[in-house]
Amino acid sequence: MSLIRDLADQIVAAQSTADLAIPIPRYTLSSPPPKIDNEHAIDHYELAGALAAIELGFIQADANTLGKAFSRMVHHDGGFNPLKWPSRPEHFDLLPWTRNMNPNAFAECPKRLGLYGVMPDADWVKRMVDAELPTVQLRLKSDDQAKIKKQISEAVNAAADSKTLLFINDYWEQAIEAGAYGVHLGQEDMETADLDAIRNAGLRLGLSTHGYAEMVYADRFCPSYIAMGAVFATPIKQMPTAPQGLGRLYQYAKLMSQYPLVAIGGIDEGSIHAVAQSGVGSVAVIRAITHAKNPKAAIKHLQELMKT
Repeated sequence: MSLIRDLADQIVAAQSTADLAIPIPRYTLSSPPPKIDNEHAIDHYELAGALAAIELGFIQADANTLGKAFSRMVHHDGGFNPLKWPSRPEHFDLLPWTRNMNPNAFAECPKRLGLYGVMPDADWVKRMVDAELPTVQLRLKSDDQAKIKKQISEAVNAAADSKTLLFINDYWEQAIEAGAYGVHLGQEDMETADLDAIRNAGLRLGLSTHGYAEMVYADRFCPSYIAMGAVFATPIKQMPTAPQGLGRLYQYAKLMSQYPLVAIGGIDEGSIHAVAQSGVGSVAVIRAITHAKNPKAAIKHLQELMKT
């Protein structure tokens, strides 16, 4: 165990300036600390990588994923180097083929989706279409099925024959019925949604991810785009993980660069330029538009800030 601890300490020390660490949460009986899987690890590099990841504040699923990635990296590169961080698809055992070679891939969308507005209703979608926002998502929260159907239909009609690509959050069945451009699903929705129906209808699919483990899982479905966050704290939605920060976002973008990528979560005019520099092709915002005195002017300002 002393060798594993020494290797982990080397990794943590080498990565201390990479902005990957976030504060480790306070553990309780109901929320115990992550565990290292000693029995199923391939080698001490996997254990050291997982231990280092935990000390850098990664959740257990991500730490386990990173442990395996460290092991693969060591064997691929021919030796242990704590200055290196896993960043290539082969380190994470991502799918080796391109979208065109994958019969189960979802329909393609532009690599750069640009400024991406997440809007609460069809009226806001219409305003975004009028402002020629490149991409918009209807994130409607309602239990009224008639309202859901009406809102989605109005949003789809508003975006038809426009410069705006419309994704519908969660309501994939209604999105198929209305002929939407695409659907956006969270990780929790992937188990209940009929992904074959979405694929066969020709809709694009965007998937939310909140760290390494969920990105690796999302890759198995070859979605149209992958959303990564939350980059910063946001009051809009209760997130399953702590804000990831810019350092992690930059690493995520490097790893998943074969996909169109969307950064999301707490992004505003003060941070959007740094986020856009990460390599993502799209930045999603909510309050930066909906809380602006002049949303149309805010859109143009945000787009200028995104330019690299």
